[in-house]
Amino acid sequence: MKKYVWLGLLMAFSSMVHAKDCPAYFDYDLPKLHSNDTVNLCEIAKDKVLLVVNTASHCGFTRQFGGLEKLHEQYKDKGLFVIGFASNDFDQEAKTEEEAARICKENFGVSFTMVAPSYVTGPRANPIFMEINKQSQAPDWNFNKYIIDADGHVLEHFPSAVEPDDASLVEAIESLVKKD
Repeated sequence: MKKYVWLGLLMAFSSMVHAKDCPAYFDYDLPKLHSNDTVNLCEIAKDKVLLVVNTASHCGFTRQFGGLEKLHEQYKDKGLFVIGFASNDFDQEAKTEEEAARICKENFGVSFTMVAPSYVTGPRANPIFMEINKQSQAPDWNFNKYIIDADGHVLEHFPSAVEPDDASLVEAIESLVKKD
C-alpha cells in the first residue's frame, strides 16, 4: 500500500514541477495536421527554443517550407523546435487537411511538426497565438516567424518577407541554441 501512496505523491509532484517548468500557454493538446494525434509543447518542446510559423499551403511564401525544413534539420539536435501552424486567416490554406499535408510533405519534404488549421489572429486565435499576439505583433500575413525561448518569452518576430535563410533569422537562432 505504501508503494502506491509514494507513487501517487511522486506523480503529483512531477506534474506540479512540469506545470511550473512549462509556460502555461504551451500546455494545450493541439491537433496535428491531417492526423488523429495531438501535440503538447510542454511535452515535446521542453527546454527548447521554438521557431513558430503561421503557414498556408497556397500562399506566395509557401516555398519557405523548404527553408524551414532546412532550419529544422540543421538545428533540431541543438535545441531548436520548428512548428508550423496551418491557418486560413488570410484565405490561402488548402481546402482540406489532406491537401495541406500533401503539399508540405511531397513538395517540400516537411518533417517538422505541423498543427491542423486554426486561427492565429483575432479573438478566436489558438492559445499559442493568443499569447504570441499579446507579447509581440499578430501576423499580418502568412509565414510570420516567432522565436520563443524555453520560458515562453517571444524574443523576436520576423515578417513574411524574411526568408528562413536570412542572416538575421539564422543569427537569432544561433545565439540561442547549443554550440558545437
